[in-house]
Amino acid sequence: MAMSMRDHQHHEDTSTFDERRPHGHGPLPTLAIVGRPNVGKSTMFNRIIGRRKAVVHDRPGVTRDRNFEVANHGGLDFLVVDTGGYDTKLDDPLLAGVFEQIQLAIDEADAILLLLAVDEPDHPADAEIIERLRGVEKPFFVAVNKCDSRARELEIAEFYKFGFDQIYPVAALHGVGIADLLDDVVGVLKNVEPIGARQAPEGSIALAVVGRQNVGKSTLINQLSGETRVIAAPLPGTTRDSVDSNVLSPAGKPFTLIDTAGIRRRGKIERGIERLSVTSALMSLRRADVAALVIDAAAGLTEQDAHIAGFCIEEGIATMLLLNKWDIVEKDHRTADVFMKKLRDEWGFINYAPILTISGLTGQRVVKIFDMAERIDANARRRIGTHELNKRLEEWVGSRPPTTSHAKMPKVRFMTQTGTQPPTFTMFVNDPDCFHFSYRRYIMNRLREAYDFEGVPVKLNLRRNAPRAGDLQINPKS
Repeated sequence: MAMSMRDHQHHEDTSTFDERRPHGHGPLPTLAIVGRPNVGKSTMFNRIIGRRKAVVHDRPGVTRDRNFEVANHGGLDFLVVDTGGYDTKLDDPLLAGVFEQIQLAIDEADAILLLLAVDEPDHPADAEIIERLRGVEKPFFVAVNKCDSRARELEIAEFYKFGFDQIYPVAALHGVGIADLLDDVVGVLKNVEPIGARQAPEGSIALAVVGRQNVGKSTLINQLSGETRVIAAPLPGTTRDSVDSNVLSPAGKPFTLIDTAGIRRRGKIERGIERLSVTSALMSLRRADVAALVIDAAAGLTEQDAHIAGFCIEEGIATMLLLNKWDIVEKDHRTADVFMKKLRDEWGFINYAPILTISGLTGQRVVKIFDMAERIDANARRRIGTHELNKRLEEWVGSRPPTTSHAKMPKVRFMTQTGTQPPTFTMFVNDPDCFHFSYRRYIMNRLREAYDFEGVPVKLNLRRNAPRAGDLQINPKS
């Protein structure tokens, strides 16, 4: 059972099940894994998400930045955050950043999993982190790891001295006891309102303002909100954590503006606070409907800008490109056209994103951001009926039948839309291996031409399907 460190009260399961998606349907409930080094947090993280992602090493303190990923148990999606090990006794100058990111993970989490190790019941760092958790008024679970035998399970009695109501004996490496633990975790998480959703007005569009350091994100947020909501300073890295501001557009549409810490290219990210900022920004993208990627037009395009655009694509999020500081760019009547052509040529991978020249400092064209965000958010949520879609598909395949170097003739059966945010389509065929990548791209281009998907990535999956009555007759005779 989960319990609060303050009152040890049990939390009952009293609400109906509500399945959530990683983004576009509000923030996910979040579980933070905390504990001292070398108790198996990263192994537990990998076990919960179902694959190896976090770096696992026998040396204490290997995990320094927060690692996060969506997990699913019992039909519920939730975000799992792995943190660095808490131990004030380690002689390491990087620990200040580790402590801060652990605290941020605790603050952002909807529930906490404290992991201990059965072979060290008297470690002083355990007592210290437990003391820190006593003032946290949110559900938490206690699991003692490395209980890979019946004898080890009996040894967890030693840990009841800390006053816990329930302790879960687990062996993360072998998966022992994990299902029972996650059953209770999900029993709590499915009843919480995720922290990121608690302040957002109903029907609001979550707009994440992202970009590398010192491109003017906070100044832009202040312009959009009409007041100083976040600290804006000329020094890079002023914003460390994500900040939300609820505002109304001039048309009366509610928006939740998410100001994020500046993102640097992964290879250039420094330890401690800088890694924490990147993790915080990426988590903000996870809960956003639309990303506004701010680019310093005066400085020109950088590799870091392109890398952040890649993050937006990975998240499948609707994206607009904002060329900020346009007021200080030396220009003539051709400057905007030249800059945008350069951007389209170099960033062909995200050529679906609309571009807007703005000045966060003077407010030039800033108000247009609301209309653009609302438009591309609607595009991300658009659904195309299967009948309408297959009428188009018949035309497209009839105009350009698929060819292949395989002995088997490629045949298209039918297509249906299988998701939104981003729009996702599944085309059923006789054999996906018969279809060259260029043909998939051809179908995706036709989808964009036929329907307004400006600002959003479109995904196309090919699946094998046997012939059936009602299939489209759109393939040439062999």
